[in-house]
Amino acid sequence: MVDLMLLAPEIIVALTGLIVLTIGIFMGSSSKNVLGYIATAGCLAALAMVIGNFNASALMFSDTLSVDPLSQFFKLVFLVVALIVSIASIKYTEDNTDTEIFYALVLFATFGMMFVASANDLMVLFVAFELASIATYALAGFEKKNPRSVEASMKYLLMGALSAALLLMGISFVYGATGTTSIPGIAQNMDVLASNAIGLLAIVLLIAGFGFKIALVPFHMWAPDTYQGSPSVVSALLAAGSKKMAFVAAFKVFIVALLAIQADWRMAFAILAVITMTYGNLVALSQRSVKRMLAYSSIAQAGYISMAFVVLTPMALTGGILYTLSHGFMKAGAFIATAVVVYMVIKEKRDTEIPDHLDNFKGLGKKMPITALCLTVFVLALAGIPPTAGYMSKFILFSSTIQSGMVWLAIIAILNSALSLYYYARLVRYMYAMPHEGEKVSEPVPYVAALLISLVGVMAIGLWPEPFVEIAMQAASVLVGGI
Repeated sequence: MVDLMLLAPEIIVALTGLIVLTIGIFMGSSSKNVLGYIATAGCLAALAMVIGNFNASALMFSDTLSVDPLSQFFKLVFLVVALIVSIASIKYTEDNTDTEIFYALVLFATFGMMFVASANDLMVLFVAFELASIATYALAGFEKKNPRSVEASMKYLLMGALSAALLLMGISFVYGATGTTSIPGIAQNMDVLASNAIGLLAIVLLIAGFGFKIALVPFHMWAPDTYQGSPSVVSALLAAGSKKMAFVAAFKVFIVALLAIQADWRMAFAILAVITMTYGNLVALSQRSVKRMLAYSSIAQAGYISMAFVVLTPMALTGGILYTLSHGFMKAGAFIATAVVVYMVIKEKRDTEIPDHLDNFKGLGKKMPITALCLTVFVLALAGIPPTAGYMSKFILFSSTIQSGMVWLAIIAILNSALSLYYYARLVRYMYAMPHEGEKVSEPVPYVAALLISLVGVMAIGLWPEPFVEIAMQAASVLVGGI
């Protein structure tokens, strides 16, 4: 008997998306703001259901779906990000004729991400992966009259199609060698895959497929253009939500299904992690577009999280999983803050081709004090400054790396964190030490609310880490059974 209450969060999100889409068709553009509040209420209700059933454990639909602390943790991440994006988008979609389409796509993307978290079968995982991806392709090009937004969507779609093909080819090799697409079933039938070159080929294809979604170097080429060209609220969803979907999928595939051949993929992840964090930070140094800088920063952060695949101890997995939640708050908040600056630039009718240019952040501390304060906390957290979520996540991940004997990897990660301080501090200097132009700007309430939720999340994990570390450890325990 299937306990549908365990799938209540997904059902709520899907129904909310359908309700928003249906009633929005019959509403005028001036009255569609209410749709943002409906989407927000749906996310809150689903979030409450996830928290209430966090320790649940069940297999359903012929063991193709698994509800456990790992899936519940990542559903928590996806719903928190969707909640922040939905609140901020109340202002972004104001008087927009396609508001119902925007919120429906956000909710359907979240629905897909949540099913990826619960997937216990490679085909279910792939279908859910593509459901979320297709919705985000459309969201990236939501501003149809903006050439940058259309370009972002096209690049994302083409690279996404390539990654899907590689992923599916990798899955086909795994199925051919093991005779099953069940993730636990693959782990029990690894003989052919472990003793044959087909196993190595499958790993290469799967790493490439997931590498595109995670934005690991050299599979990152779509990310900077897509994050810069997409609406800032969509960039928040992509960087803080979609990327974490790829991580939970990779955790399931590599650490659960393919653990027996870890010798083949651990070194690959080590090389990719080092290259990714170093490249992302070095290129971010020269960026003048803040969204592009945050994109390269996000690439570097993916390198840090990927260390969990290399170290592969319970504490390293706890650190990597906790990092996904911390990064969700930090990166979503940073992109929302950028959205507020873009709003300011458009409101002041400045003639600028790049509204998120670093020069537009001059004197932000006096013009938009709440936004500037929140953005300062977010970038310092991304750099790993205490007492923030970024510091706590890096402390657990880096210290577990040292304890496992991989001191060289920890040193590279620490040096990269120090390097990132330069471009984060430069942004803070522009906001507080540079002279500003124009009058103080009123900060829209929806944007401020989204920023404050992100700020509370970042500081709560930093100042009161115990409950967050505990649920991350519960999530990691699902993965460490076979290690």
